[in-house]
Amino acid sequence: MPVTADLTKLVDKAYQDKTLTEIVDAPVSALAGVSDGDAKLLKDAFNITTVGDLGRNPYFRTANALVALTGAK
Repeated sequence: MPVTADLTKLVDKAYQDKTLTEIVDAPVSALAGVSDGDAKLLKDAFNITTVGDLGRNPYFRTANALVALTGAK
């Protein structure tokens, strides 16, 4: 089943026409609201350089799972 997503609010304008694979491989600053400074802090603290690194990071995954379990937004 085909799935579509509106990425306009999720990624910076330069990445809105990219494939999901390209976005996952893109610098974490490709995400809307993540500045180059934020990206540097993520690299320094967790060695996160790409969107995929962020999504696969065990600390962020655990925190996301805990929030999801509470039903909180």
